[in-house]
Amino acid sequence: MIRFPNAKINLGLHVIARREDGYHNLETVFYPIGLKDALEIIPMHDDEALKRGKGYQLFQTGISLQGNEEENLVVKAYKLIASEKNLPPIEIHLLKKIPFGAGLGGGSSDGAAMLMLLNDTFALGYSDMELASYASRLGADSPFFIKNRPALATGIGDLLESIDLNLRNLTLVLVKPDIGVSTAEAYAMISPRQPDMSLKEIISLPISEWKELLKNDFEVSVFKKHPEIGQIKKALYEMGAIYASMSGSGSAVYGLFESTPDLKGCFDNNFIWRSDTLVIS
Repeated sequence: MIRFPNAKINLGLHVIARREDGYHNLETVFYPIGLKDALEIIPMHDDEALKRGKGYQLFQTGISLQGNEEENLVVKAYKLIASEKNLPPIEIHLLKKIPFGAGLGGGSSDGAAMLMLLNDTFALGYSDMELASYASRLGADSPFFIKNRPALATGIGDLLESIDLNLRNLTLVLVKPDIGVSTAEAYAMISPRQPDMSLKEIISLPISEWKELLKNDFEVSVFKKHPEIGQIKKALYEMGAIYASMSGSGSAVYGLFESTPDLKGCFDNNFIWRSDTLVIS
């Protein structure tokens, strides 16, 4: 069985307060987009599993990932379920197309997709609420990808409220420079603040008003350290974007356009993805 885990963008992001547990309270809007990885699981023969000495084998292609295999959220999701259910040995095939260190939630989406794949393939009977509970143990934004619908996220990003928002008639241009911004690094550079307006209020306004009101609090410090990321946002506005922002803690920047821009010769040496019809995935 195969799934295609999709990325998300953040529409605004307010870091409101530092918590006693070291995390931060925030508010943001998650919006799913059509940039996708591919994730497939295939049952292994028992003799193959015995040779491997574990219940899975991971094959990863596409964008090369850094770090230990054990830290991959797909593997962590498998181990979460395997700790409670008697799963047969499987091959895991992960094709990465969503850049990492981008603020697009690719790893979190992969982990959530793995939970759903295991649930569907082996008829485990978990509800969406139960899957979301498992996903929360993978990362704060992983539960979002279980329902995968536009949502206002509060708390540490784990408290989700569905919102009525559809950007269907807009074109999205996404640009990811060859810069990674770790979440820990981004939070270390930021000063929490109380916003003048809540995101729920701002997001209900016409998109033409978002430029002045809909802010990502990480941009000030990230742009200061990596000015080339800020230059991408500036360039998207110069190309005619009605709204542009960094997604999450970066480094990807996106622009929303009423008509499809000409990208020829723009953003050389950067990852670029465009969706001419921004439908909900």
